Amino acid sequence: MRKAEDILDVILNKRGILSKEDREEYLSPNPSRTYDPFLLDGMKAGVDLLISAVKNGDRICIYGDYDADGVTASTIMACGVSELTDDWFIYIPSRFEEGYGLNVTAIDKIIDRGADLIITVDCGCVSRKEVQYALSKGLKVIVTDHHNIEDTISECIVIDPKKPVRFMSEKGNVPYPCQDLAGCGVAFKFIQALQRTADLPRSILTDTLDMVAIGTIGDIVPLRDENRTLVKYGIAAANSGRRPSLSKLTEAISLEEITSSNIAFAIVPHINASGRMASAMAAVELFNSTDSAIIDEKVQELIQYNRQRKRIQEEAFSACAEMVRGDENFIVLNMRDMHEGIAGIVAGKIKDRFSRPVIIVTPSEEAGRGGKDVSLLKGTGRSIDGVNIYDVLNGCSELFIRFGGHSKACGFLMKADRLDELTACVNRDVEEQLREDPHLFEKKTKTDAEVSPEDVTVELARELMKMAPFGEGNPDPVLIMKGVEIRNVSFMGAENTHARFSACASQTEESTGRYATAGCVLFRRAQDLKPLLEGGGRVDITGTVSHQVWRGQERVQFIVDEIHRVS
Repeated sequence: MRKAEDILDVILNKRGILSKEDREEYLSPNPSRTYDPFLLDGMKAGVDLLISAVKNGDRICIYGDYDADGVTASTIMACGVSELTDDWFIYIPSRFEEGYGLNVTAIDKIIDRGADLIITVDCGCVSRKEVQYALSKGLKVIVTDHHNIEDTISECIVIDPKKPVRFMSEKGNVPYPCQDLAGCGVAFKFIQALQRTADLPRSILTDTLDMVAIGTIGDIVPLRDENRTLVKYGIAAANSGRRPSLSKLTEAISLEEITSSNIAFAIVPHINASGRMASAMAAVELFNSTDSAIIDEKVQELIQYNRQRKRIQEEAFSACAEMVRGDENFIVLNMRDMHEGIAGIVAGKIKDRFSRPVIIVTPSEEAGRGGKDVSLLKGTGRSIDGVNIYDVLNGCSELFIRFGGHSKACGFLMKADRLDELTACVNRDVEEQLREDPHLFEKKTKTDAEVSPEDVTVELARELMKMAPFGEGNPDPVLIMKGVEIRNVSFMGAENTHARFSACASQTEESTGRYATAGCVLFRRAQDLKPLLEGGGRVDITGTVSHQVWRGQERVQFIVDEIHRVS
């Protein structure tokens, strides 16, 4: 039996966390790795413009996005702006009628509401035409965003950690040290700079850290460097109860504690459901309210939207899975009747099922103003490790009216009659990648350390929890137990889809003659793996360690990902 700290040491070495300084920072409950917000190009000009606009009596519009990152970024920005003026409002475009990002229709509505300055969050960096339109109408514009900037940039103040040097407003500026900030992270850096410049209360920073954690995890950006610092403090702030609306939501969905895992799998889906099913303003109003009646109303709305989303999603996934032939290199599905609000989730699940990059297109509603326009298609894509979907689609950019995204996800608008060209284009690209790497589609399970059943202890679970928060770029450590026997299998669930069993080591304890064992749980795949569970012989088991406290008693179990027969 090895010491738990020795296993942790192996994992840190494998992840490249080598120096004493890096290890102390990584494991610290109070990390300090953060950067001066004024290192972001355009930050000083943006803060100065906002302060000047407020002094002029301008009305401020905070323009967000309809996902969790956009909702939290809007809330963060509102917290700072509200310290300067009461004359502000948040505008979130409709996913269905307007689509992602700045659009002319929204700008006209914002003008009608008397706005003089637009501050975008989580969008706008390449909305060149829309920004030009806003400027032509006499509006001032500040863009805060985190998306890729390639060949064009909006002609206004743009604050984006991914801004290329050639577009920077001041000579000598260099890229921001942490280019992986989410939109909410950029909004937080703006509020940091605003707080310093205007000498605002530091409480606006601690009051918004919970939103930074939720938006950062929700946008699936790497939890490394400054993001890790922000999320660690943000989760602590979320658990402090300082935001009544968040406390009410977590209580309503039966969360006893806020962790990175239940942010990703419980809180974020409820936030996103409002933008997927109706309007993200329900989530915005929830997090910006202190009125208990409004909070209760909005919490129930989010819960109902999420239930609706689950039902529609399950139906859509089944329909999509039936359409996949199984021989595609790049799956492209034209779903004429799919609710476009759940297309991205379904694309992700199809990607996981078939281990292929996926695009789902649906008739666009934004051009039809509430009625679907079959001449235009809105697309959303998700990709596997090894296939950069942004690069693949960028190679077909002439087919799109609008396009954006990153290596694992994308979105676009295109003419319906060009779908066959798109299908051919993306498949050609992936076929070339397959010639270079014939194993491109093979699922690669990377393990962090080998353990024996006797190593799976509460002490190990505690050590591994020092690595939290887990998520993109910092996944739960995947461990492997080699050459173990499976015993004491019991199936669970309505259709026996889950299983609980013991993994037993080959050697016996000399003093007792008992086998060293680890308690294991397998979710959802028990019937698929039943031959291995009941077949006897030696197997290798990969999975993660779960630490639980039940009625004051600590326990540990091994959550199984894969089981393979030892040859």
